[in-house]
Amino acid sequence: MTEGPSAAQFDKSPNATLNAVRAHAGSLLVDVDETLYLQNSTEDFINCARPGILALLLLRILDILKPWRMTGGTSTRDNWRVCAISVFFPWISWRWRAAAAQLAAKHANQELKNALAERGEQPLIILTSGFRSVVRPLLQAMGFGDVPLVASRMFTPTDRRHGKLRMATRELGAETLACSMAVTDSLEDLDLLRGCARGLRTVWPQARYRPALSDVYMPGEYLSRVKHPGKRYAIRSIIQEDFVFWVLSSVGLAADPVSHVFGLALLLLSFWAIYERGYVDNDLIAERYEQDPKLSATFGVVRVATPALHPWLWAVAAGAVGTGILSGGMPDFAFRQALWMLVLALTYICFVCYNRLDKLSRVWLYPLLQFARSAAFLVVVPIMPVGAAALGAHVLSRWVPYQVYRRGASDWPDAQPELIRLLSFVLLAVLIACADGIAAVGTWSGLALLLWNIYRARRDISKVIHAGWRLDRRPRQVDPAGQGFAPACSPEALFATVKN
Repeated sequence: MTEGPSAAQFDKSPNATLNAVRAHAGSLLVDVDETLYLQNSTEDFINCARPGILALLLLRILDILKPWRMTGGTSTRDNWRVCAISVFFPWISWRWRAAAAQLAAKHANQELKNALAERGEQPLIILTSGFRSVVRPLLQAMGFGDVPLVASRMFTPTDRRHGKLRMATRELGAETLACSMAVTDSLEDLDLLRGCARGLRTVWPQARYRPALSDVYMPGEYLSRVKHPGKRYAIRSIIQEDFVFWVLSSVGLAADPVSHVFGLALLLLSFWAIYERGYVDNDLIAERYEQDPKLSATFGVVRVATPALHPWLWAVAAGAVGTGILSGGMPDFAFRQALWMLVLALTYICFVCYNRLDKLSRVWLYPLLQFARSAAFLVVVPIMPVGAAALGAHVLSRWVPYQVYRRGASDWPDAQPELIRLLSFVLLAVLIACADGIAAVGTWSGLALLLWNIYRARRDISKVIHAGWRLDRRPRQVDPAGQGFAPACSPEALFATVKN
């Protein structure tokens, strides 16, 4: 970025900008998004994609893959999003043209439009980082169809990467730019504001940024974007923990392991559609009634659809297909599906009750919720005895840290839950072996569960080994206060001594 005036020197109030627009004699460069048009044209364009759930799924896949890393980074993200939506939903073009007229009438900046009209024949140029094929229908609906337009090219990421100054210089020339006034709302346009004769940056109070498809419900959105943003919670806590234990504890009894895993995945989707709804209720109750609610930084900021009915529709549909696959065409499918929906209903009721209890009393409902997360699928498929040990250990590993947290810890404790789960699994497996014989646990599934628990606890195991020492080999000295013996050196120094 070139040296020059700071961003604050370009900031003007809406009234000051309107007066400057009326008074300026010469070329005027006006931004579109959240300036002449009080929303974001790119997001509103994508919002026209139907079916919305498939479009949202496509966007989330792009967010995971991040192909814009190959074209210059996040500045080119919208190129990929708009191109993908246009390719996979080609009917969006006519939907956008139909919607543009209504959007322009509703969200046009009328005050700025009137000020531009008062300029008479003075040159006006629309300069935007939005895409030409997206912006043009909006401008036509707002009465600016004949105004020269400098916009980003959809299939040319360099326009977005280099910014408006480079585009304006290429299309208009440096001389025209040097005697023009620019009006924008974006801090990213600082180079443009410095390169013009006069630059005005104005944030219009009516402007709103509305993310595309934010009204479309999809399971997992609230969990990943509001409840646990940026933590990859679905991968780390649901897939690598809950789902893996579902699979390893039951796949040994499956006739077709592939379809079994697929059926369990659908049950997982069904379960979390409802469990996630419990998280929504948890945050709403905390915000309303708790004096010190534990809410994420994105709560109330990131807009995510949280309808009451749609999660149940997802739960019924995914649960029915999953149960059908796992039942293998057996005549008790209807009974298993009914049991599954009953479990989901009871889980949600338990979550609702949990949310409304005081925090100390929650300690005794928390293991029921964790038991539901770990073992709800048992009403549909059977498990092996060693699987019961694994699921029981999984519940304990979640409950113990929660007990510590609610009994006085200021924050979630580092209670080494993976190591708790490993030790609990071993102890429970030994008890099962004592009751039913070694064959009950000595299976490949039992070995897989043991190895997976060891792998998940590997860091905790390393910490424990490195932090421990033998008392009979540790130098001691008398406590100066006369209260016993105090160590002559730190545990770290002692460990180095013993190691050497």
